[in-house]
Amino acid sequence: MIICRSQEELETMHRAGMVVWGALTELRKMIRPGVTTIELDEFAEGYAKERGARPAFKGYHGYPRSLCTSINNEVVHGIPSAKRSVKEGDILSMDFGVELDSYFGDAALTVPVGKIDPAHERLLRVTREALERGIDMIRPGNRLTDISAAVQQHVEKNGFSVVREFVGHSIGTKMHEDLQLPNYGEPGHGPKLQKGMVLAIEPMVNIGNAEVRVLDDQWTAVTCDGSDSAHFEHTVAVTENGPWILTRPRDAAGPVW
Repeated sequence: MIICRSQEELETMHRAGMVVWGALTELRKMIRPGVTTIELDEFAEGYAKERGARPAFKGYHGYPRSLCTSINNEVVHGIPSAKRSVKEGDILSMDFGVELDSYFGDAALTVPVGKIDPAHERLLRVTREALERGIDMIRPGNRLTDISAAVQQHVEKNGFSVVREFVGHSIGTKMHEDLQLPNYGEPGHGPKLQKGMVLAIEPMVNIGNAEVRVLDDQWTAVTCDGSDSAHFEHTVAVTENGPWILTRPRDAAGPVW
């Protein structure tokens, strides 16, 4: 079922999104060689609770933490641990969601740990650009797969691959609502985008092949070929004036992350 949110609902979702944005912005400042992923998780959980929000991932289908932390060849859903710390040259993806006043916000970004090599810098840039191109397609009258195609075309034009096992989704009073948004596909298919629809767009991009597998912890997804991966995400509403990124300040300028 396609749900179109009212302006009041979107304002509430923006408040939830701003908690996510604030947490990820502060987490980004904490990234340095030696920081443990559990430190990041504990900060994110505390940041949300201090602002009256509930960390949305903790307990979701049994997920044990509030933040997803995925390092290098880990694509998504890496579980924070006191035994896992990042080192110089790593790339770290952080995915965070909250519930506030019964509505959800969800976003992710991938950050360098210290100095990274040019190949990884390019991976992060291309993945972020793919998110931007997908967001630009969120306009009334476009089709759902117009977003998918924009992401895939940019990724593959730059020699990377798009993960297919995990997709974006509609979001509102549930973290994952009915619509699924693949990061690949032909344009012109799927439902028409309508004012008030809200989508979490999240390209997951690998340096090597697209195939992934899930580790024995039943959560952490890694690339099958061991190549590294990046992940960027925003929660975005369809408006008559174009896309409204709900997990970002209204007056933010420059790249989406």
